[in-house]
Amino acid sequence: MPKRAKEWGALDVKRAVHSGTKDRNEWFAVGGVAGLLLQITPGQTKSWLLRTTVGTTRRAIGLGPYPEIGLAAARDKAREAKAKIEAGVDPIEERKAVRAALAAASARTLLFSDAMEKWVAAKMTHRPEKSQKAIRSTITRYALPEIGALSVQEITVQDIVRALGGVWSGKPDTGQKLRSYLEGILSWATVAGHRAGDNPARWGGNLKELLPAPSVVEKGKVGNFPALALTDVPAWWAELCLRDGQGALALRFAALCASRSGEVRGARWDEIDLIARMWVIPKERMKMDREHRVPLSPSAIALLETLPKMLDVPFVFPSVTGKMLSDMSVSAVMRRMQEEAEAAAKEAGNDPDKAGWRDPRSGRAAVPHGLRSVFRDWAAESGYDREMAEIALAHQVGSAVERAYRRTDMVERRRAMMQAWADFIEGGDTSTVVAFPAVRA
Repeated sequence: MPKRAKEWGALDVKRAVHSGTKDRNEWFAVGGVAGLLLQITPGQTKSWLLRTTVGTTRRAIGLGPYPEIGLAAARDKAREAKAKIEAGVDPIEERKAVRAALAAASARTLLFSDAMEKWVAAKMTHRPEKSQKAIRSTITRYALPEIGALSVQEITVQDIVRALGGVWSGKPDTGQKLRSYLEGILSWATVAGHRAGDNPARWGGNLKELLPAPSVVEKGKVGNFPALALTDVPAWWAELCLRDGQGALALRFAALCASRSGEVRGARWDEIDLIARMWVIPKERMKMDREHRVPLSPSAIALLETLPKMLDVPFVFPSVTGKMLSDMSVSAVMRRMQEEAEAAAKEAGNDPDKAGWRDPRSGRAAVPHGLRSVFRDWAAESGYDREMAEIALAHQVGSAVERAYRRTDMVERRRAMMQAWADFIEGGDTSTVVAFPAVRA
């Protein structure tokens, strides 16, 4: 029968020291539980070990450091370990499994504030530094106070609604940007393994049921799409021309032609005659269901001539997949321009809510559709005939009887007007514009 170790007391454990005769750890049986040892390093650090047999293998199971774990606690832990072994459980393997589970849970537990930084680093590095700062600023200002300290896994639709708060109706442009950022961050977190389930910031079939549509908010707030101030147009154009990408090119063409985004994004090469300098949009693609002719200025022609044609792709401004460019691709250009202007203002110590390209009446950030309003204001200020300007915008002009008898769309007179408009937005001198007198067919 093996010799039983003398039972130590708490004072014995406290007084025990390494002998100093060996350059390795020393072990002392403390009794009370067979195999329970006090381990002391040459540096006099103490900890507890349980030497026992697991299956057919002798194992040394660490029970923790001394004095954090006292003698009585060490004996309790040793007895608990032996009971598990008798029940067929390996304490060491069990501990490894627990640690692995904790590590996995820790890896999945990511605070939204940290997820924002990781998302910006992963997805926004292609944008200018000013744009990245503007995105961070918007999220930090409006969302982080509400959801920054929450883990991405526990964020719900109600949390997103709370984060959007008053900005959704008070600042519709900012609200829409913020929602798209939140959706992007949570989408990244899902794919990266930090969360599971539906994206609570998704619009369709989700927030759409809880919040008023952006178009309703926009119209309810002012009634018109926010537009640039006339005096800002040349500077805005110069900034736009520094940007690459199909979205920026399509936006330039839309501005030169005073056309709707959908008309430009759906433009096909077979609709355009570069020799005659004419773009004929079929009625199927027009809001008023009638063909619309757009006389192209030399600037518009020059832009078209720089565009490559993709084999078997009919669109003038196709996406990278050869399909029609999305509306978001065009509106995102103006959004980024605004974000960078706001970031620059904030960096300079100015109010970002007054910076950038804003509607002079509402103070809201201008959007692509607002360019048509700018054109209409310019035409009026320049003395152009109202009917001719309305036709250029493809608006319905006159009564049904007048439209029935009209046989001209003033296309050649509009050609001169579109040239003057191109000169204006490009910063040229249009002070000598002479308006044609109104002529009815």
